[in-house]
Amino acid sequence: MANARPTANRPLSPHLQIYKPMLTMMMSIAHRITGAALYFGSLLLAWWLIAAASSEGYYDFVMGLAGGFFGRLVLFGYTWALIHHMLGGFRHFIWDTGKGFELPTVEAMARTSLMAGFGLTIAVWAVGYIVMGKL
Repeated sequence: MANARPTANRPLSPHLQIYKPMLTMMMSIAHRITGAALYFGSLLLAWWLIAAASSEGYYDFVMGLAGGFFGRLVLFGYTWALIHHMLGGFRHFIWDTGKGFELPTVEAMARTSLMAGFGLTIAVWAVGYIVMGKL
């Protein structure tokens, strides 16, 4: 076995240089990335809750960070990651029932969840600004 030589006829393992990027592949990668982002975003949410329970001064400090441009950008990204990951979970749930495996259906669900993720995120933020009286 130690003297085994690779041959030209030996199949290659699939990797990203062989596969052409497809929407469903990108959605799978995005689902994993949003899952990791939600982990770190949840730590920020816990930090905010701890600040709210600690003292008014510490809460004001955390709200000052969260209320700035960068803080709102992170919160917008967290909102999108949450909604996108949820919609990806719905797609996986449908697949778990044994339905939706036809290629046109898979592509349609991927496009729908991508567009719905952005649309719902914007809708959530619009409603939030309306409720706060800033829109």
